[in-house]
Amino acid sequence: MKTLLAFLKDEEGQTSTEYILLVAVAAMLVMKFKEKASEGITTLTDGVFGNTDNLLRELQGN
Repeated sequence: MKTLLAFLKDEEGQTSTEYILLVAVAAMLVMKFKEKASEGITTLTDGVFGNTDNLLRELQGN
């Protein structure tokens, strides 16, 4: 019984398990939201480059 309690209280080795679980959860979140994130990033970059293009055209025209 003492051996079982000592085993349950021992926290050594849990860090690798925790890291694996964190990576698994992160991977699931990326897979779930990748399309939405891709759309958002595309919209953001299109807006930034569109505004930059407009500003450059205005500067060249003046």
